[in-house]
Formats: sequence, structure tokens, C-alpha cells
Amino acid sequence: MLKKFILLVFLCVGLIGLIGCSKTDSPEDRMEAFVKQWNDQQFDDMYQSLTKDVKKEISKKDFVNRYKTIYEQAGVKNLKVTAGEVDEDDKDNETMKHIPYKVSMDTNAGKVKNTAVLKKQKTDDGESWNIDWDPSFIFKQLADDKTVQIASIEPKRGQIYDKNRKGLAINTDVPQIGIVPGELGDKKEKVIKELAKKLDLTEDDIKKNLDQSWVKDDSFVPLKKVKPDQKKLVSEATSLQGVTRTNVSSRYYPYGEKTAHLTGYVRAITAEELKKKKDGTYSDTSNIGIAGLENVYEDKLRGTTGWKIYVPQTGEVIAEKKAKDGEDLHLTIDINTQTKLYDELKDDSGTAVALQPKTGETLALVSAPSYDPNGFIFGWSDKEWKKLNEDKNNPFSAKFNKTYAPGSTIKPIAAAIGIKNGTLKADEKKTIKGKEWQKDSSWGGYSVTRVSERLQQVDLENALITSDNIYFAQNALDMGADNFTKGLNTFGFSEGIPYEFPTQKSSIANDKLDSDILLADTGYGQGQMQMSPLHLAASYTPFVDNGDLVKPTLIKKDSQTADVWHKQVVTKEGAADITKGLKGVVEDERGSAYQPVVKGITVAGKTGTAELKTSKDDKDGAENGWFVGYDYKNKDLLVAMMIQNVQDRGGSHYVVEKAKKLFQSN
Repeated sequence: MLKKFILLVFLCVGLIGLIGCSKTDSPEDRMEAFVKQWNDQQFDDMYQSLTKDVKKEISKKDFVNRYKTIYEQAGVKNLKVTAGEVDEDDKDNETMKHIPYKVSMDTNAGKVKNTAVLKKQKTDDGESWNIDWDPSFIFKQLADDKTVQIASIEPKRGQIYDKNRKGLAINTDVPQIGIVPGELGDKKEKVIKELAKKLDLTEDDIKKNLDQSWVKDDSFVPLKKVKPDQKKLVSEATSLQGVTRTNVSSRYYPYGEKTAHLTGYVRAITAEELKKKKDGTYSDTSNIGIAGLENVYEDKLRGTTGWKIYVPQTGEVIAEKKAKDGEDLHLTIDINTQTKLYDELKDDSGTAVALQPKTGETLALVSAPSYDPNGFIFGWSDKEWKKLNEDKNNPFSAKFNKTYAPGSTIKPIAAAIGIKNGTLKADEKKTIKGKEWQKDSSWGGYSVTRVSERLQQVDLENALITSDNIYFAQNALDMGADNFTKGLNTFGFSEGIPYEFPTQKSSIANDKLDSDILLADTGYGQGQMQMSPLHLAASYTPFVDNGDLVKPTLIKKDSQTADVWHKQVVTKEGAADITKGLKGVVEDERGSAYQPVVKGITVAGKTGTAELKTSKDDKDGAENGWFVGYDYKNKDLLVAMMIQNVQDRGGSHYVVEKAKKLFQSN
């Protein structure tokens, strides 16, 4: 039998302003006003329309809070309440009439529909109508003595794996240390004091947890989750009287600092974030990806929250939507390469990218200094948190997707553009005399300076080996600004890098190459150019094989064939000529990457020093050291490494030494 919605006559005095009632209000008018308030979820106004008997049963505050909470927690959207016509049999009945109505709504747990009958009853002391409210008008399963429970079911978060299925971000059982109050006995204060030290908590923190209203003597009061590898801590803590452990499921990052900027981290969603997520995909117990891949692929990893609306007293389910687990993420990253690169950089401020140059697969993305993302799951000590936040090198920010001046590492790219343009021939020698050169007197006191003046007849191979600034300045001027810009655009400067991790767009100049001096400086890496390490690494892929610029990838795919980003940015012969010069950079004793000599490696590459000076006369400016190199024989590894502030540590030679170790162990 359908529940009934009752209208009773009441005196309209004092309520005209609230609902616009009058002595001529009909049941239909009253229902229309009430339905509008209901559709707008104006529970305050709805309460004014209730009968005196209903108001005796529930206060306005409780009415508003109850139904507002139910609607908010259930995620009610698209609420639609419609009323029908007065029942034919009641048309002449002045004391009672029935009006059918329907309710439909979308909730987090799915669509809910309800139908009932409005019952109108006339009283002796009024001429208008009030609503005899019943909880079943919201959900038909609901009654005065029953409540509605809205439960969220968290999906299992997708995990992140390297190319060999080694977990970088996983779900696992971890120890949770807690106290059973009744087992503390007379050692309560002593245990709390010792446990606070071991768990890096305050004694007040522990006491507040123990003083919660739900805590009984036999309750397990959780205090802190700890990492799976902290076995000694667990053993020491649980040896204290009344302290025990249980296992809980948690996100965990097995490689900590080594992969922090790549994986990012999750943390509990905040109330402010939850307010913005009104589609039912999150609840107040959800975690959310904040940085790295956890953030970039949040929707895929997260899955879909399940919801259940039910009456706990009877177990009746009003609506239910099953949780859908998140999807795993399989990367091209090789954790062994990632670890080796991180170990070389961990004591510096810098970054490194390793690619498989023939396929474009990213083998490593490293940034230093770093942080342990597990701290956001298991907590930080005050000392750790302070150290990280006061570090001027910003450990929480990734460097591999930011842009920097590339220095002389741009020279092979400039050479490739000149060759493709026809303005540069690899075997053609330029006559260059002296250490300084300027195009003409219009440059005033400005000139381009090279390291050595010994060589006067300079071809491409020797220009690369000796990193001749004058040669590459002339190369850029020979092309002209338009052709050089077009050539750089074929290397991806005109577009954002098509990559699965957000990366800053490289730029040629702040505005454009609008002067010969800026054009010349850009040609050898000292203009206003900015490149990301990832883009720079990808820009060397044409030299490894056949002149195609390979698109870098991070997400593993079924096929290992390369996706070409831009085809034939340099001829195959031109790529071979450039590789010949870059081999000399490493293998010729004149080359800037010759020292230290490491036997057994077959590496071609280019160093670069980006001088961050405020003026040409600035002697104290910082320097970023670069090395980009690839195995020209096996063609299976390409590395771009940048270390900041190398001015007092041998410049780019400091970077070369670290990068060569990776090729040596490869």
C-alpha cells in the first residue's frame, strides 16, 4: 500500500511572505509551491509548510539537517518531483483529498524513483493546507523509526610498474601500530612516553587517540602506519606492554626517493577538494593523486567509487553501484637504469633522462634532490619535513620536465639544420683566425669567443670536437633567422612535446631571433633558448640511426617499434657525419668529454656549459653542466644529464664522469 502525503488546513497568518499563501489557496496551489521548494531542496521553506503534528515530532533544525545530509551524502542530482491531479473521488470532499506524486533523482548509487499519494485533510480552524510529512516521501523504505545509511566502497587503486613489472607504486599490507588500553595496566604513562619517541609522535597525540568516545578497554586504538621495511621499529614498539599491531592495506613506494618525481604520491582527500568532486567518484575516506603519475593518471588509477544506500535496521537496499577498480599503469622505465642514474645524482641538484633511442622508450627519469613519497602516507618527522622545505634546490619539484639553457649541446642540432638546409657541408672547412670574431663593425664591442685558436681550418668534425663557438655562430648566420627557426621547429620547438608526462614547452627566444647577435649566440647555445632535458634527449635520436626524430614514450605498448615524431630532420649521411664528430668529443683527446677515459664504452656525445650570467663581464654567475651521449655501436642507450652549479667542480667534465658510469655498467 502506498504511503500517503497529507495536506491539512491551517491559518495563513504570518506565512504569506514565506510561501505566498492566501485564503483562496487550493490544494493544487499549495502542492505546486511545496514541490518547487522540494525540487530546489529548500528544506527551511519546506519545514514551514508542515503540519503542527509533524513539527511536534521533529524540530526545524533536525528536519533541515537530516534531509540536507541525506541528499548531500547520497550525491543527489537531477531531483524531479511532480504532482498529479486530485483524485476524482475526492473532488467534492472538503475535508480530505488525494493527489498522486512522483519523485526521481540521480544519486551516487544510481537512479532512485518513488511514488506515493498526497492526502489532503481540512481542519476546523483554517482555510489553507499543510503537509503531513512522512520520511518515506524521500525513500519509500524509510520510516520514522528507521535511518538511511550511505556507504562508500573504495575501489582498489591501480598500481604502477616498470617495464619488467617491478612495482613502483603498489598496494600492500603494512603494519599499523596501536594500543589496547586495558592491557596497559599501571605502566600506561611509561608506555606512552616510550612509544611516542619510537613513532615520532607527541604524548598528547597518543592520549587524544586513547580518549576518543568509542574507545573501550579491549579496543585496538590505531596510532600509526609504518613502512613494510621498518621491521625493527615494529618489533621494538610491540615489545612494549599493551602495544600491538595489525595489518592494513596501504599505498607504498618501494623505491622511495629514486622514483619520487616520476610516481608522485597520494594522500587523503581534503574537505575542500571533496567539495569540488561532486560526481560521486570520491568520498571523505578517499585518497587522491597529488603529484607525478599518481596525479597525471588519477582518473585511470583511481577507478570508480562504489556506493550503497540502505536501511541498516532492515538491510533493505535502496540503491547500489558497485565499485570499479582502477587500471594498472605499465611504464617503459627500467628500474635498474633509474636507480643507477639516481645514485649518480643524489648528492647534486640536477636531472637525467635515459632513452632507448631506436624505440623512444624512456628508461629513466631522474631528478635530484628528491624526497621519499612514503612520507605522505606514513608521516614525516619534524626534522625531515623542515630539511626538505628549507632546501633551496626544491626537492619536491621535478626537474626533468622543466626547461633550461642547453649550452653547447645545441650545436649538433644546429649542424643538422644547416646540413638539411644546404648551407653547411660536413667536409667543407671554414677559415677561422683568432679566439674572437664578429660579423662586422655593427656589433660594436661584442664578439663571439672560442676556447682555442690553434685550429684555423675548421670542418664539422673538428668544430664538434673542439666545440668551436665561432663555427656554429657562423653556421646560424649563414642560414638566417627564418631558416634556422624553421629547422628548429622540425625538431619540435614549435609544439609541445607529445609525451605522457606534462613537460614545459621548449622555446627558441623570448620573442624571436630579431638580431644577428642573438641569432649567432643561439647557434652555439648562449642565446635565450630553453629546452627540457627530455626534449634535448629526444633531439639526439636522429643522429643514432637514420635521421628520424623519434617520439619519446613513457607508457609501455605492445609493439616496440618507434613512433616517428618528425621524419628526416637530417639526412642519413648528415646523421653519420654528426656522429663522427660526437665520437671525437669522447674519444679524441681534444674533446671536452675525453676525460675521464673509460675503456670498453662506445659513446658519442656532446658537453655543454650554460652560463647563467647577468652580463658578459659577470665572473660569479652560476653554471649548469650538460652531457648528452649515446652508444653509437649498440644503439640501445641515450642519456641527457644536467647538473646545476658546476662552476667550481670542473664544469661539464663533472657531468661527463657521472654519465659515463652508466654506459660502463649498461
